[in-house]
Amino acid sequence: MENKTIQFTAIIQQNADMNAAFVKFPFSTEELFNKKGQVKIKALFDDKVEYRGSLVKMKSDCPILGLTQAVRKQLNKTFGDSVTVSLVEDKEERTVEIADDIVIIFNENQEAKFLFDKMSYTHRKEYIRWIEEAKKPETRENRKIKMIQMILNGKKGI
Repeated sequence: MENKTIQFTAIIQQNADMNAAFVKFPFSTEELFNKKGQVKIKALFDDKVEYRGSLVKMKSDCPILGLTQAVRKQLNKTFGDSVTVSLVEDKEERTVEIADDIVIIFNENQEAKFLFDKMSYTHRKEYIRWIEEAKKPETRENRKIKMIQMILNGKKGI
């Protein structure tokens, strides 16, 4: 089937009393994607902010799409605001680029690398982003060591 773009406008809703937001997906994922559960998507909000995520059913009558704080900040929008969404099913493999210095620490810790590779794309991405956001070299080094410890201790994400 052609990977067609689906467009809709929705209100940004707050998830309980958390600083988390989502929009309701007003269509059937079964009819559009032939999938009942999670559907990986690429979205474009207000024709300017790109996002890779998933449509999920979270105890709701329809699938929802999360809007991260970073996306809301880029859009300069918050709960109750309207947003236009264009999305397509994301059929590409989700890979995380790993810098050479992080590859080295994984080469020295094969068990951690094995566990890391089994994690979801989102958790792998969180760990790598956390290390790469370090402003000082010593913070980056500390985070690499801490990441290995956290992975070996079974912590899935940051």
